[in-house]
Amino acid sequence: MPGPVALVGSGEYLPVMLETERLLLEGRRPRYVQVPTAAAPEGEESLNRWIALGVEQAGRLGVEPVPVVARDRAEADNPDLAALVAGAGLVYLSGGNPPYLSSVLRGTALWAAIHAAWQAGAALAGCSAGAMALTGWVPDIRDADAPPDPGLGVVDLRVIPHFDRMSAWLPDIGARYLAGHDGPVVGIDEDTAMVRFDEDWVVHGRQSVWVLDGRSRVEFRGGETVRLA
Repeated sequence: MPGPVALVGSGEYLPVMLETERLLLEGRRPRYVQVPTAAAPEGEESLNRWIALGVEQAGRLGVEPVPVVARDRAEADNPDLAALVAGAGLVYLSGGNPPYLSSVLRGTALWAAIHAAWQAGAALAGCSAGAMALTGWVPDIRDADAPPDPGLGVVDLRVIPHFDRMSAWLPDIGARYLAGHDGPVVGIDEDTAMVRFDEDWVVHGRQSVWVLDGRSRVEFRGGETVRLA
């Protein structure tokens, strides 16, 4: 059976999301694979920051941190790098550039290894760019005219991370996601996650998950099951 999936609005590797990450690792191997690829366009300093945050969080959790640093498709296709995913209890795609992340991973040895680990029961999480990349529609938030990337296709949703902040910064962002789309659009606030263990998505964290339908926004708080139209 595939493992759980977590879509996170923000807060990966930080104490505020510690209990959510602990939940994802519960009953699984204490091997925490961390993939900071989305931050690669920002340079080595940003990558090193994500690696350090991941190592600190793994220490809090008492598990082994396994940074898997693929800066581009050539590195993501390196079989030695992909082999580091073996035995993962949790694989986490962290934040940065959403379409860059999905376009680098899709069809590579690294993504095949991540997908196989998830299918074998490992938890799979994506935060911010990572959450968007796990869907089948990954727009470039920085460039509204750029065509969306087709994503990694793990979940059939459109996801807006940092929803509390993004909806204040771009009031029309919900309409942009809903345009030409009749499936679910979900906004996930910062420091908040929606986690699927079986068929249901449940909210974890300090804020809310919102389901948008073009006419209204339905709010779901911590512990509640998200009802998708």
